[in-house]
Amino acid sequence: MTKAAELAKMGEVLTNSQIGGRRNMVINGAMQVAQRSTSAVTGLGASAGYSTVDRFKMHFANTAGRLTMSQEAITDLSGFSEAIKLDCTTADTSIAAGELASIQTRFEGNDLQQLKKGTSDAEKITVSFYVKGNASATYTCELYDNDNNRHNGQEFSVTTSWTRVVLTFAGDTTGALGNDSGNSFQINWNLHAGSTYTGGTFSSNTWNTTTNQRIGDNQTSFFDSDARTFFITGVQMEVGSQATPFEHRSFGEELQLCQRYYSEVSVGYYAGNGSGTTKIATGMPLPTPLRAAPSSIAGLNVHRSGNQTATCTIDSIALSANSSFLYVRFAGFSSGTDEAAFVVYLSANMKLDSEL
Repeated sequence: MTKAAELAKMGEVLTNSQIGGRRNMVINGAMQVAQRSTSAVTGLGASAGYSTVDRFKMHFANTAGRLTMSQEAITDLSGFSEAIKLDCTTADTSIAAGELASIQTRFEGNDLQQLKKGTSDAEKITVSFYVKGNASATYTCELYDNDNNRHNGQEFSVTTSWTRVVLTFAGDTTGALGNDSGNSFQINWNLHAGSTYTGGTFSSNTWNTTTNQRIGDNQTSFFDSDARTFFITGVQMEVGSQATPFEHRSFGEELQLCQRYYSEVSVGYYAGNGSGTTKIATGMPLPTPLRAAPSSIAGLNVHRSGNQTATCTIDSIALSANSSFLYVRFAGFSSGTDEAAFVVYLSANMKLDSEL
């Protein structure tokens, strides 16, 4: 073989092994960004939500167990400085059928078309991550196709030392993912489950639609003891059957990717105009275009020029055509003038949630 042919073959091998280019489809897999809180959030378990590390959501159903979630600084895993830590604070050993607790990261369908899901060419998917706990345990990692209600799970083990788990999932020739910005796909790390999810026969690495095939036969309950802990970091999802080294991105790049889903408008002055006598419309630039108009807004504390403070509500909200500018109409003022110029002052950051 000539030198040129050898180099060409090497390039082909590297390409097929996914060494080059953007490989990791997970945002914030090294747990660097925690816009909502870097501190521990306690008492989680009554409702689902994003609490600390961006793009990683806690999901709960019917459990009496409670946990604390935090972005944890770590020094015992080379190449990583942060992890998610879960700490059980209230055990739940009487598990009702419909109970479930999991960590999730969610994906837009338009970011996953390379999986070729729902076609005869459907690609294998490899998920890798680092985990440890206070004791040995077995949990279930699951790919969930939200568009077609299809899921595929595999068990993984946790020990008291960091372990890299690598799971390759079969390609799914049934059920294409929507090419849109909706929640099409998830990775679920199922940590606690009742018989609704553990009953029946578990078929590892098999796509199915039956609820009671979702959890592995050897599943540990995270809520079996208030001493239980769980750490995870270095999460990666890539096309193909080869797990490559974790793709580190800069903090700035990860932050920008996270701000598509959660962002904050900073304290400051914003130009506005009267909309009738009790409302003020204003425009606010966003650091990164949002995925969609915010589903919830927190942190409202608004003043208008003339030092009038109001307990405001959002009358309407919309994004600009390129989603990089937020148009807000505040209600709750008095003695305004329609179309008159005003200055609106935010005395606290306005928190915008556009999560999947």
